[in-house]
This record gives sequence, C-alpha cells and structure tokens, in this order.
Amino acid sequence: MAEPSAPSGASSPRRRTVIASYGSYREAERAVDFLSDEQFPVEHVAIVGSGLRTVEQVAGRLTVGRAALAGARQGAIIGLLFALLLGLFFTIPEAFIGLVIYGLVGGAVFGAILGAVAQAAQGGRRDFASVSGMQAEHYELQVDEEFSARAGELLARQPTS
Repeated sequence: MAEPSAPSGASSPRRRTVIASYGSYREAERAVDFLSDEQFPVEHVAIVGSGLRTVEQVAGRLTVGRAALAGARQGAIIGLLFALLLGLFFTIPEAFIGLVIYGLVGGAVFGAILGAVAQAAQGGRRDFASVSGMQAEHYELQVDEEFSARAGELLARQPTS
C-alpha cells in the first residue's frame, strides 16, 4: 500500500496509524472534537472514509409547473442581481426602482419559461427532483505515528453518549 503524500512544504510523507473506526461521520467528528477539547494537536489527525458510494435521495415529483416555479425563482434572483449591478449607474431613485422591478419580473418570466421548456423537453424521463451525495461505509481516525499513542489514551477516556 502506498504511503500518504506529504503536505505541501513538508520534507517527508506522514506515516499514520489507525486508532479508531466509526460507523458514521458524526461519531468520527465527535472523537476529533473530544481530542481538540483535551488540547490534542488535531492537525495530526485525519478522518478517512472508506467504501464510498453515491446516494441519490428523491425529494419529490417534478412537474412542468414545479420546474417553471423553480425557474422563476432562480430567474428573479439573477434578474435582481443584474438590475442592482446596472443600478449603480443611475442616480435617479425612480429609475433605480423601476430597473429593480423590471429585473425581478423579467428574470422571473424568463426563468419560468426556460424551466418549463427544459422539463417538457425531458419527455417524462426524469420527472423527479433529487439530491445526490457521497457516503462512506465506515470512517477511520488516523493519527500521525508519533502522536498515535497519546490520541489512543485520550480516546479511551472519551465518555460514550
């Protein structure tokens, strides 16, 4: 197995020891937080996830109407940003307010049309909204060799909750 690469500016690669393994990232994070609370130099600790997989959580059905609404929301924000940017050049308050209103409405209309057309073009192939993410099967707490004994001693004292 290859040694971990050295961080930029370091002269030799770090040799790490696995001191604990956890079933969730939250548990590994809690262990590092405990080490930090005990004044352990946590810059010598790494949380390493293994057994990565992609998980796509379906959030709900995506209709043309919902796609248009989401497009309108995004378009309104983009229109507002452009209006505010262009508004830097206007010193007349009425012109600035009008520009902001046109930016919001124009952006919302354009975004709604674009969102609806894009969803309709899918032809029902992907009519759901989802959020994708990576998950690991387990997480190892790895510590630089010269600090691993101390980290192990501290974690042995960590209260279980």
